[in-house]
Amino acid sequence: MDRIPEPDLMDEADQARAYSEADFAEPHDTFVELAAEKLGPDVDNLDDIERWLDLGCGPADITCRWALRFTRHTIDGVDGADAMLQLGRDRVERLGLSSRIRLHRAFLPADPAPASAYQGAFSNSLLHHLQDPLDLWRTLQRDVVHGAPVFVMDLMRPADEATVDRFVTDYAAGEPEVLQKDFRASLFAAYELDEVRDQLQTCGLEHLRVEATSDRHLIVYGRL
Repeated sequence: MDRIPEPDLMDEADQARAYSEADFAEPHDTFVELAAEKLGPDVDNLDDIERWLDLGCGPADITCRWALRFTRHTIDGVDGADAMLQLGRDRVERLGLSSRIRLHRAFLPADPAPASAYQGAFSNSLLHHLQDPLDLWRTLQRDVVHGAPVFVMDLMRPADEATVDRFVTDYAAGEPEVLQKDFRASLFAAYELDEVRDQLQTCGLEHLRVEATSDRHLIVYGRL
């Protein structure tokens, strides 16, 4: 199935609020625990790597779950959507994490990260939104120190439209219509495993591991 790009940003107020209020507890907790599992063998002590960058943080649900799981980490979350960031700031304050999480508006790749030489980075569901997927990998190379652990998760494009329809029914039938539409568009916009491997090879990052973790998700992880 051919890829159909979707808009870079989710900046409509109703879209951002529906996404923020959806119950993503299980998949977002899984993201954090899977990162710990996959990065752990390559890192002496993941808890001791303090300065992290979250690319495409959205309303900061994963950012906050990461901070609650790794209590020594400080995180700069970056997103291009004001509506998402405002909801994220509310969440950070509500959970008492303002001293360890800062959220910033920035557009990849033009805007620099809030700081430099991050010791680790993670990203969820950003890759398929980018018009040029290499922007994600090049931003990591620019803003994260060589040898740092990175963990990226994204959707994986199905083989055909019938599978897209089935995934929307199976996994999003109980969600608001705006989220069902977004999920469908994101499945069309996602990349296949070999496409991601080609992106990494172009950027000299072919040593990073690429795996499917479900019928619709892939991960990329390792040390830069």
